[in-house]
Amino acid sequence: MSGFYDYSVTKRDGSSLSMEEFRGKVVLVVNTATGCGFTPQYKDLESIYEEFHDKGLEILDIPCNQFAGQTPGTDDEVHSFCTLKYNTQFDQMTKSDVNGDNALDLYKYLKSQKTFEGFGKGPKALMMSAMLKKIDPDYKNNAEIKWNFTKFLVDRNGNVVSRFEPTEDMKAVREAVEKLI
Repeated sequence: MSGFYDYSVTKRDGSSLSMEEFRGKVVLVVNTATGCGFTPQYKDLESIYEEFHDKGLEILDIPCNQFAGQTPGTDDEVHSFCTLKYNTQFDQMTKSDVNGDNALDLYKYLKSQKTFEGFGKGPKALMMSAMLKKIDPDYKNNAEIKWNFTKFLVDRNGNVVSRFEPTEDMKAVREAVEKLI
C-alpha cells in the first residue's frame, strides 16, 4: 500500500520533488489559481507559512488550470504573480491536473484518504453548491476536487488528517496546522 512519502511532483524547473523530503514535517497541499475568487487566500497561506515554517510546516502549492481556466500563463508567470502580489516564500510547482485521467498520482492518493464532505455553511458555501450542481449534479457523491484552493493537511508521519474545501475559513486551517506543529 502506498503512502504520502511514495509520491513526487514536478517543480517549476522540471525536476522531481519527492514527498520523502517532507518526512517529519507538517505539509499543507493546495491546488491554487491566480485568477479565482479564492486567490486572496494566498495572503493567509503566506501568513501561516511565515508563522509555522521554522517549526516544521511546508506548503506544497500546485497550480491547476482545470477550474474555469483560472490559472493562465506559464509556471514562471504564476510564480511571479504569487511573489509580487502576495510575497509568497513557498514555491509553486508546475501546473498540474488534480482530477481526471491526467491527475497527479499524489492527488489520487490524497482524495482516497479524505473525500469531499461538503462546503459548510455561509454565502460562499451556498454559491459553490449552486454552481457545482450545474456542472456536476452528483458532485456531493465523489471525492474529486471541486475547485481551486482545496487543501489537504498531512501530519509529521505522512497521514492525511484533514481536507479543507476552498469555502472553509482560513482560521480553521491555521488552527489545524497549529495543533500539528
